[in-house]
Amino acid sequence: MTTSTTAETGLNLKKKPGSTRALFNAFWTGLASLCMIITLIPLFAVLIFVMIQGIGRMNLDLFTQLPPPPGLSEGGLANAIIGTLLTVGLATAISVPIGVLAAVYLSEFSGGNQIARWVRFATNVLSGVPSIIAGIFAYGLLVATQIVGFSAVAGGVALAVLMLPTIIRTTDEALQIVPQEVRWAAFGLGAYNYQTVIKIVLPAAVPAILTGVTLAIARAAGETAPLIFTALFSNFWPKGLFEPIATLSVLVYNYAIVPFKPQQELAWAGSFILVLLVLVTSVAARWATRQKTY
Repeated sequence: MTTSTTAETGLNLKKKPGSTRALFNAFWTGLASLCMIITLIPLFAVLIFVMIQGIGRMNLDLFTQLPPPPGLSEGGLANAIIGTLLTVGLATAISVPIGVLAAVYLSEFSGGNQIARWVRFATNVLSGVPSIIAGIFAYGLLVATQIVGFSAVAGGVALAVLMLPTIIRTTDEALQIVPQEVRWAAFGLGAYNYQTVIKIVLPAAVPAILTGVTLAIARAAGETAPLIFTALFSNFWPKGLFEPIATLSVLVYNYAIVPFKPQQELAWAGSFILVLLVLVTSVAARWATRQKTY
């Protein structure tokens, strides 16, 4: 019997439905599928429960009016929605340029020196720091010193601190997976290092970078503790970036613990809006990635 015939016979035995290997593969495939389903159950349970509780309060007033006084059912969350967009927008404007530039240095210009190793170590440590620590840091830096006081700017700085590790790590990894041959080809055509990074490497890594920014925004939008220490809260329309401002996460926290049912309903509606914001951000990132790719 030739070698090829022996190999074919062995392959047929492996693929035989009743063989030990087939049963072993089926078992582990089923186990992996079960684990995937178990992982998705909490996600969908939370989404469905928040939707059921909050969708009944969705109406035009919710997006156009201020929160009502305790016990009254009329009103909305318009100021908190605007405040959330402002603080998260400020945090994104601060963290994305710093995070992307830091990752570009780590991946393209550092050469793996001691500074790069320490920056990566600090980034890993910062990613595990509790969010309340970031809030205390921003409070001590900006609020307690009366540089800006309780404001959207202080809240944006606190959220930016939380967003930085995610942006730096995902951008660094995205740049590293760009094939080295692409860089060599650019150098062979006479491009400088910075030209290669700006015109070739960064555009190739945009999809992964957008994913990291989306994850960072999703985390920042749902944070409460840092904003309690920095942005505080307000029942009125935002007066400026240097004044206390309402945010959805703090509003949900404040209204979820009061004994008044209308405020509790607003808390559920605010939770549902936060989930929608995260979903819209993720879909927008996917759409932008597809547009860039194709």
